[in-house]
Amino acid sequence: MRGRTLSAGIALAVFAGMTVSLAAQPATASPPTATTVTRPIAASAAALAAPDISITNVQAHLTQFNAIATNNGGNRRAGSAGYTASLNYVKTRLQSAGYTVSEQYCSSCRYPSNNLIAEWPGGPADQVVMFGAHLDGVSAGPGINDNATGSSTLLENALVLAAQNPTMTKRVRFAWWTDEEQGLNGSRFYVNSLSATQRGHIKGYYNFDMVGSTNGGYFINRVTSTTAAPLKAYWDSLGLQPEENVEGQGRSDDYYFQQAGIPTSGYAAGASARKTSAQAAKWGGTANSAYDPCYHRSCDTTANVSATVLNRAADGVAYALWQLAVGGGTPACTGGQVIGNGGFESGSTPWTASSGVITNASGQPARTGSYKAWLNGFGTTRTESLSQSVTLPAGCSTYTLSFWLHIDTAETTSSTAYDRLTVQAGSTTLATYSNLNAATGYVQRSLNVAGFAGQTVTLRFTGTEDSSLQTTFVIDDVTLQAS
Repeated sequence: MRGRTLSAGIALAVFAGMTVSLAAQPATASPPTATTVTRPIAASAAALAAPDISITNVQAHLTQFNAIATNNGGNRRAGSAGYTASLNYVKTRLQSAGYTVSEQYCSSCRYPSNNLIAEWPGGPADQVVMFGAHLDGVSAGPGINDNATGSSTLLENALVLAAQNPTMTKRVRFAWWTDEEQGLNGSRFYVNSLSATQRGHIKGYYNFDMVGSTNGGYFINRVTSTTAAPLKAYWDSLGLQPEENVEGQGRSDDYYFQQAGIPTSGYAAGASARKTSAQAAKWGGTANSAYDPCYHRSCDTTANVSATVLNRAADGVAYALWQLAVGGGTPACTGGQVIGNGGFESGSTPWTASSGVITNASGQPARTGSYKAWLNGFGTTRTESLSQSVTLPAGCSTYTLSFWLHIDTAETTSSTAYDRLTVQAGSTTLATYSNLNAATGYVQRSLNVAGFAGQTVTLRFTGTEDSSLQTTFVIDDVTLQAS
């Protein structure tokens, strides 16, 4: 991100045709020590089909950019050998994936060099959604958070789009800008090169600059605009409560698009500004410290990136891209119960469980029938698990995971969670219960899993117990209803 704020009046640009019907689901009350995570609520076929972007793949791109800097004088400044190598890395992968790729020489840049433009050949040419990030860094370091994170996020999204090759309702264009750090020169050159007709074809420009800050926040450019709606909807669904990107106003490549009357938005995680106490309370991290402590410094390496923040940005880009530009019709909801043997009465299949977990032992009664899943209760350090791979149908309105849970404990504390049961879908933790949630009899627990619509994921219950005073977690009558 450029270091100096541009002084110019900026009007919020909103356009018709990109409204999003998705609304964040209100949080539901849960026991004081049971934590839940609300996943995205899918509202259309595009939302349902949006892929999960691999954070491992995004990090692999970061590693390549870091190596390029190391091998070329320690930086990737525009016009340098490091910048040229960075551009070639992105270009080669896009060409191999089937993109129409072009380089645009910025003759008016402080360091004359090339923008890289890649267009996916699908969707109407006069209905363009554009995603951009600056590819250059400063001369002081390798520029990994600023801005290999934005560049890598877009590269991996572009590669996934090509691999899935969905039906397109709009044309998708990606851009990697040069000379941003010297005054947004590459993106300015591009916008100025467009005719009035070409500018009119771009229905929205989305910018991604510094999306992995280690002490980061969750910021959206023009957060209340219609253009920002799909980006905000995804982060809202994760309960992140994003804020306006005040620090970044006028300081990145969305600026000249906005000045040309093109609607804009984008994600950012923050630069040298300091995180407030209120932000630290809701997002974690350190109050009164910079969002990025290595901003424009030599320590801006792969170690200077939060995988969590970066992953949420990458998945949010995919969500917005699918919501805005991917079509194919609304799939029919097949509905029904997708859990097999939810009452455990038919043996262990299709569950995978620790030895003895699925049982008809008399020490703890089943809620219905004779069998249940009994995790822990030994009073010694122990971990036990219960899992099943499930496929959630696409096209449904609601997806509810429900199970009956009985927690019995010998712990006497009213404040410390010594023993825990964690409920996960894939790598996402949906809820955590503990000895503090002990109660007489079974209590029904219901969790929204709409964010996994159209996907196959592993549903997993994991019980962990410390070295003394048993806690028993008994599960019965598990359902996952789609309707």
